[in-house]
Order: sequence, then structure tokens, then C-alpha cells
Amino acid sequence: MTKIEKEKLNIQINPNNRSQIQFLEETSPEKKALATSHPTINILGNPVTALSFEAQIKKILEWASSYQSKVVCVANVHMLMEAHWNAEFSSVLKNADIVTPDGMPLVWMMKLMGVREQNRVAGMDILLALCKSAPEQNISIFFLGSETTILQKMRSKLEREFPRLEIADMVSLPFRTLTAAEDEAIVKRINQSQANLVLVSLGCPKQEYWMHNHQNKVQAVMIGLGGVFPVLAGVHKRAPSWIQNLGLEWLYRLVQEPRRLWKRYTRTIPPFIWLCIKQLLSSKYNSV
Repeated sequence: MTKIEKEKLNIQINPNNRSQIQFLEETSPEKKALATSHPTINILGNPVTALSFEAQIKKILEWASSYQSKVVCVANVHMLMEAHWNAEFSSVLKNADIVTPDGMPLVWMMKLMGVREQNRVAGMDILLALCKSAPEQNISIFFLGSETTILQKMRSKLEREFPRLEIADMVSLPFRTLTAAEDEAIVKRINQSQANLVLVSLGCPKQEYWMHNHQNKVQAVMIGLGGVFPVLAGVHKRAPSWIQNLGLEWLYRLVQEPRRLWKRYTRTIPPFIWLCIKQLLSSKYNSV
């Protein structure tokens, strides 16, 4: 990417920043080429795509229309901290085709790093936008993961709110590791359905590993949507917009699922804040 192109994108890239240089060195040549047209911001050593919500949805639909096998990770604080602690998982994010800023803390960090107009690209909003636009482009969607009862509730809601949407199939997966034969059967079922999009709900980091391992096997764009399925099904409620805008959606979710989430949040949020402050101060120091 030329200096002029970087300036147009309002992205501040510091060649003296060691974390950015290391990030570029560890990224595969194919993803470096992709970054030329899809700029990314390095947050804690991992890429987050620096494009608007509308631009990311447009690109996903373009890939889906031609059955391209792509990986889209929907990143929040939890995901970036898992990648920070686990080099193997970090490699998964670095080789994804898009890593969206799902959480407001990521959006704020990107703004502080120079992407002034960045908006949130959240999982639920991605799902709703795709369900709305897919029928216009003859795109079908395969829903993979979660539980059978949740998938049934999702189907009823989708058929009611998006009557023209083509649902290729809905398949729940067991919590255990699939056998080779079972995995092959799932891939075959997805490809035979001719789905353009595969929305995956296995939880982080399991769903990201699954998509990474199935790229070029599944002939569709794969998007990891984590806890979006239960919210769409009505099992859990989504936070009101004002809570989302304040970056407190995590607190709203914690109230609904305290036993499952309190350890995750206490383990990831404090170190994320500290590491982001260190990165910002380091970037500022190195730019002097």
C-alpha cells in the first residue's frame, strides 16, 4: 500500500513500531497481498479489518456470489486476548480474510490508532444484513452449530422476518470432536447444498479453528458468529442500542449469563485495557 493510499484511509502506520513490523512478518504473503485492498489495523499483534460495516458486507456478498472459500472472524476483546495468549490461534486470525471489529473497545482502539470513521461490525448486525441482502443476489445460507432447539426457533423467526431468504440447511454439531468420517460428511452436505454462506456458531475459539481448517474444503464464505444464534432465537436478549454504544454490552450479557461469563470477563477485560494502553503509548513514543 502506498503512502498516499494509507493517508486516504486515515490509517497511521508507524514503520518504527516493532509490533507492527512483527505482525507483517508473521502474516502469510497471500494475506499481505489481501491487506493491500483490505487495510487492517494491528491491535495487540492481531489484524482487525479497517473498513466500514457497509464495505465489509459488500465484500462478503461479492465472495459469496462466486462461491469463494473465505474465512470471516468476528472479533471482540475475548477473541483478541485468546490470540494474544495463543500463537496458534493468532495465526488463525492473521490468515483470515476479514476480521471484523465486533466489540466497541476494538472500534475505540482503531479510532485512537487513526481510523477515525471506523464503525462497529457486529455479529448480529452482520447476520441481519446478510439475511436482508441475500435474496436479492440469489445467495443461500447454511447455519451450522448451536443446538437443534435453537436452530428450530431461528428458522421460524427467519421465515417470518425474511420470507424470501433461502435457507440451504441447518445442522447442529455435537460438543465432542467429530470423527474424520463425520467431518467429511458435514463438508459434503454443505457443498451439496450449494450454500453461498456458512454461518458457524461453535463458540470462540472452536469456530475459528473450524473455519480455518475447512478453508478450500467448504466452497462458501464462512463466518463465525458465536453467541448470535441464541439471541436471534430469542433465548437471550440483545442489549439496547444505548448500552451497545457505551461499550457495555458485555455487562448486559453478564447479567444474563453470570456463571458462564464472569470468569471470561475478569480474565480478559483488565489485561486487554492494560495492553492497549501500552500499545498506544509505545506507538506514540516511537513516533516522536
